[in-house]
Amino acid sequence: MQSDQSRRQFLKDGFIISAGAALAVMDPMAALAAKPARKVVVWSEGTAPKNVYPNDVNTAIAEGLKPLKNWEVVTANLNELEQGLTQELLESASVLVWWGHQKHGDVKDELVDRIVKRVTEGGMGFLPTHSGHWSKPFKALMKDSGSWDGGYVEDGSKLDLIVADTSHPIAKGITDFVVPHTERYSEPFHVPKPDDLVFNGKYTKPDGSTEMSKQGLTWTVGKGHVFYFQPGHESYPIYFQEEIRHVFRNGVKWLRNGK
Repeated sequence: MQSDQSRRQFLKDGFIISAGAALAVMDPMAALAAKPARKVVVWSEGTAPKNVYPNDVNTAIAEGLKPLKNWEVVTANLNELEQGLTQELLESASVLVWWGHQKHGDVKDELVDRIVKRVTEGGMGFLPTHSGHWSKPFKALMKDSGSWDGGYVEDGSKLDLIVADTSHPIAKGITDFVVPHTERYSEPFHVPKPDDLVFNGKYTKPDGSTEMSKQGLTWTVGKGHVFYFQPGHESYPIYFQEEIRHVFRNGVKWLRNGK
C-alpha cells in the first residue's frame, strides 16, 4: 500500500506540473518569446544545375544561414504558390535574399510592387546576389538598369575578394579571401552611387591578366536597406564556401536595421 507521505508527495508533484502547464497556456508572451522574431526568406528560381546545387541555390544559402541565432530561415522559389512569396510570408519577412538567372521576366509585376513596398515602406532588407542584379525587384529599387556594361564572361577566373570597408558590420570577422573560380562581371555597374562599398574584387583571368570589379555594395531605399553581393555563379559551388556564408550571415543581420 502507498503510504500517506507518498500520496501527499504524488499530489504535490502533480499540482506543480499542472500549474506549470496552465501557466504556459495562460502566458502567451512566454510562447511568443520562444519563437524567433526575425525571419529571412531565401528565394530562387529553381534553374541552378543539379550537379552543383542538388537542392538549388536557395537551399545552399539557407544552410549557411542556419547558425544565425533567433532567426527563422525559410526557402521559397518561383514555382510555388504566388511565386513563392505569399502576402503573409512577405509581410513576416525581415530580410529577403534573391537569386535569379534565366527567369527574371517570369516574375510578376504585382509581386515586384509588393517587394518594393515592403522595402521602402515596411523596412524589409533586400539581398540580391550575383545575377540578381538583373532581377525586377533590384532594378525597381535602384531605378536603374542594374547592368554590368563591361560584360559577363564565364571563364573560371579567380576572384580575390577584398574587404574595402573593414569597419562595416557586413565585413565583421572577414579578411580578404579567394573564390577559386567564378564568372566575371566587368565595370561599369549601372546603379546609383552606393552608401557603402563593403567589398571590392580583383579578377585574375586564365591568361594571367587582371581587372577590378565591385563585389559588395549597400544602399538605403526608403525605410529599408539593400545589399548587393556579386559572387555566386551557378556553375561553381560558391555558396558552399564558408567565407561566402559568413558574408551572407553578416549581411542578413545588418539588413534588418542597417547596423
